[in-house]
Formats: sequence, C-alpha cells, structure tokens
Amino acid sequence: MPSSTNAPNAIPAAMNTQRPGLAHKTKIRLFQLAVVAVLFGSWEGFGRAGVIDPFYFSMPSSIVARVWEWFTGGDIYTHLGITLAETILSFGIGTLIGISLGLWLGLSRLAAEVLDPFIKIVNAIPRILLAPIFVMWFGLGLTSKVALGATMVLFITFFNTYQGVREVNPVILANARLLKASRISLLRHVYVPSATSWILSSLRASVGMAVMGAIVAEYLGSSAGLGHLIAQAEGVFDATGVFSGIVVLSAFVIVLDRSVDALEGKLLVWRPKADPETSA
Repeated sequence: MPSSTNAPNAIPAAMNTQRPGLAHKTKIRLFQLAVVAVLFGSWEGFGRAGVIDPFYFSMPSSIVARVWEWFTGGDIYTHLGITLAETILSFGIGTLIGISLGLWLGLSRLAAEVLDPFIKIVNAIPRILLAPIFVMWFGLGLTSKVALGATMVLFITFFNTYQGVREVNPVILANARLLKASRISLLRHVYVPSATSWILSSLRASVGMAVMGAIVAEYLGSSAGLGHLIAQAEGVFDATGVFSGIVVLSAFVIVLDRSVDALEGKLLVWRPKADPETSA
C-alpha cells in the first residue's frame, strides 16, 4: 500500500530538515565559546604574568569576584532598578513622540517641507552634548536622564515611521480611496500597517539608545544607577569596579535586546526567516 511505504520515510525527511539548523546553531555557539575562552584566558594569563598591569586593566577573575560581591550584597539591584526605570521611560516617551511626529509629517507634505530644515538642524546636534543642558534644566534626578534618553530614541523612531508612511503601497492606497475610505480609515488600515514593520524593526536600536542616554546622564551626575556606579569606581581609580560595571551593563543590554527580539518575533510573524545554511 502507498501509505505504508511513504509513512516511514516521512519522519526521517522531517528530521533531516531540522538537523542542519540545529547543527549550525551548535557550531556557532561553540565558536562563540572558543572566542570568549581565548580572549579572557589570554587576558587573565597576561595579567598574572605581569605583561599587562592589573591596576589599569584588572583581570577577569577579579571582575567576576567583584560582580559576585555586588549581587550577593544586594546593592546592585537598586542601581539596576533605577537604570531600568529610566530606560523604560525614555523608550516609551521617545517612541510615542517619534511615532506621532512621523505619522504627522508623513501624512502632511506641507508640514514636512516647512519643518524639514529644522529637523535636520536638531538631528545634526550630537545628543550627548544635550546631557549637561538637561542636567542644568532638570537637575540630577530622574527627569534629566529620561529627557536625554527620550531625545536619543525619538529621532530613530521618527525617521522609521516617516519612511514607512512614505513608502505605503500606492495600489492599496488608491483602492482604499476608490472605496471612499475616510482619512481615519486610511490612517488605521493603510498608513499605520505600512509603518508598523519599520517601527518594530527599529525597536532594538531604540532600546540601545535609551540605555545609552540613561547611562551617560548618570555618569555625568547622579546619585544612583549603573552609570553612577561606573563613575564612582573611576573616581577612585578602581579599574576592577569600572570593568565590573561595564560587564553588568553589557548583560543588562543583552537581556533587553533578547526581550525586544522576542517581542519583534511575535509581532512580525509574517516575515520569512532567513535560512542559516544559505545566509552563512
């Protein structure tokens, strides 16, 4: 019978299609672990051999011990919580303003032409230079950190939203207008879906900018946060504390990046995934 002969071959075929992807991921992880082992092993070895001065570069073993001390002591959680709150507020406010501004200028050609030179001038200003200004305006509290982070997020979200609205499919737009769709209906069913993929694709960069804004503002002046922790260690020439703060900050950003990855994967389920074998 055909069913009895084809059924046994179906399972191995399915397994064969899954094994290459799993093998590729395993190979990548092994290469990554090898790079980490060589890098940190060499760093530790050079430090112990006196090739590099631990006073300036510290050593991985000292950094791990310091990070362990921070987390077991419990003080690090306060700094993490403050930086996380600043990042979330910066990300939310900057994204909201950026999307609103992008939709407005994307739909209003007159407003876009009038404001275009002013947007270019403001965007040309390095956002880091705004940090001391915000500190003078809002003080050393939460507001100055959120203001800088939101400013860094705003332009990324704005330009992506604006581009998404501008690149709406003209055929879909013409059909919607032919059906007498109102301006609100066009915004809801045509323009916003067109810009959604652009907005979601910019989330990862926006989160990174929000973290950067919070850390820079904390570094320049604050009483808590990861940036404050790093600045405090730098002030007493504690290289181990500086490197430990950078390690904790890197892990913090990676966790946020993975969270955005998961959110993007759920919201962009229609986007085809790249084949690891063909992209390698």
